[in-house]
Amino acid sequence: MILYQGSNRVVEQPKLIPQNRFLDFGKGFYTTENKSQAISFADKVYRRRKIGIPTVSIYEFDEQVAFTVCSLLRFDSSNEDWLDFVSANRNGTYHGTNYELIYGAVANDDIFATFMLYAGGELSKEETINRLKVKNLYNQLVLRSERAISYLKFVGVLNEKEQL
Repeated sequence: MILYQGSNRVVEQPKLIPQNRFLDFGKGFYTTENKSQAISFADKVYRRRKIGIPTVSIYEFDEQVAFTVCSLLRFDSSNEDWLDFVSANRNGTYHGTNYELIYGAVANDDIFATFMLYAGGELSKEETINRLKVKNLYNQLVLRSERAISYLKFVGVLNEKEQL
């Protein structure tokens, strides 16, 4: 599996670092199979930090082994379980199993308004899920342990033409 990670610098050796905000799948090293999503995220990180350059690092990931050896939580759709999990993580209230790998849809900027309406109690779970079904949701794979990260192999970065 080829994975991409957008940042404001090259990340040859991924590390688990403390995070200062609540993310979809909690703390971890966030990657995606979607090149355009990683490009977009690299630009956001660069604009937020105002240092470095938008950079997309590329990795090979041995999912055949990692998905067997590491504890894995997988969401194949943006269903009720996914919504509950993402909501709890974004609110900082998730205290369940500490998975090493989490795979599923990204609650990206495209669905942020819908997500906020749900979080504010203006939409029910069913209404929220129905709205999400019509969105083109990208995926993410979050590596949350050193063992999970050990299955990543850095292979390079996207060049400027690939990022346009």
